[in-house]
Amino acid sequence: MRIYIGNLPYSVTDDELRGIFGQFGELASAEVIRDRVSGQSKGFGFVDMPNHSEANAAIKALHESEMKGRKLTVNEARPRAERPRSGSRY
Repeated sequence: MRIYIGNLPYSVTDDELRGIFGQFGELASAEVIRDRVSGQSKGFGFVDMPNHSEANAAIKALHESEMKGRKLTVNEARPRAERPRSGSRY
């Protein structure tokens, strides 16, 4: 199950996400989303947990918990919505 984590402190690393969610079970991946140019965190990330019951336990335990003074939003990730392609046309 893919889990969305929002309102992350900008200083959080992939390893910190692994540590927090790893308490609930096996992780396939953990990633803080970063700006392509600056490398700065965008304040959200994703964790993939193969076991749905462990993933649900993590969501229940961590949603609205506090991390470095910020209240986290944790829920099952939704598929990315289709967006119109950007680009200039001359």
